[in-house]
Amino acid sequence: MLGKIARLFVIKTNWEAYMIIYALALGAVERGSVYLTRFPGFGGKLLFLACTGAVFMAGAKILDCIKYEKAALAQKSDAADAPRKAAA
Repeated sequence: MLGKIARLFVIKTNWEAYMIIYALALGAVERGSVYLTRFPGFGGKLLFLACTGAVFMAGAKILDCIKYEKAALAQKSDAADAPRKAAA
């Protein structure tokens, strides 16, 4: 039962990654707008850019991890199929 719940929190496809990145971006822009009102001027703009820049870095890492996991899974399945292909 705990395994089924844990699977809900695993990002498996690019579509799921894009939805999570979108949610992160909404939160970052909201936080950045608070920084713009609290710290008017150049400091607020820098903090806003830091918030949105963090989303770009996190999004790239999420997408890279999905690509890596897919490649590792394909390599693992190819290694498992190799003895069967050699026997045939």
